[in-house]
Amino acid sequence: MFTGIIEETGVVERLELRGSSGRIRIRASKVLEETRIGDSIAVNGICLTVTDLAGNSFEADVMAETVRRSSLGSLGNHDRVNLERAMRADSRFGGHIVTGHIDGCGVIRSMKREENAIWVRIVPPEGLLRGIVEKGSIAIDGISLTVAEVDENGFAVSVIPHTGEETTLLGKKAGDPVNLETDILGKYVEKLLFSGVARDNKGTEAASETDGNITLEFLQENGF
Repeated sequence: MFTGIIEETGVVERLELRGSSGRIRIRASKVLEETRIGDSIAVNGICLTVTDLAGNSFEADVMAETVRRSSLGSLGNHDRVNLERAMRADSRFGGHIVTGHIDGCGVIRSMKREENAIWVRIVPPEGLLRGIVEKGSIAIDGISLTVAEVDENGFAVSVIPHTGEETTLLGKKAGDPVNLETDILGKYVEKLLFSGVARDNKGTEAASETDGNITLEFLQENGF
């Protein structure tokens, strides 16, 4: 699990893909501290497993599903990426719950300054907008951000100077892809309420077509 608080930006030294899978090598410093082979590091929000450590860089395997779901395949040598080690149990929880499992790629629609902040407007892939709520949390290229606005075409975040300086987001431009991960809590709520299947207190499945009309009786019957 991650928090979406970026620890540093690293540099892609090599990305080798054969078909849609392969390996990536990234130069870094802070995230290598106390890191061992088998540990997880989020790269632009993608949870990758460290398979090799050498000097000031690490390598990770990349599977086809990761390339399909994310913008990783578009990275080139010398590109900068956001990095975060997996959260420790004794550390502060400064962002929100980020799994490192990308839902899909959005596209930056526009970037506009408002005093000391930059508004970044993003068009998400089809079907993802329903999981994005105003004042809720979203991870964009691994960065924990608050959704400032939502409309029928997409959503916007307002990026403060510190976030702009410590991450890669403001180095992008309109038309660039970004990795999106919506709030994991919202996904479970949506699955429960709209799947048509609920579980009683004993764990027994029972069909329950709610059509989105949640009542107090429904919640009580299903253990809430």
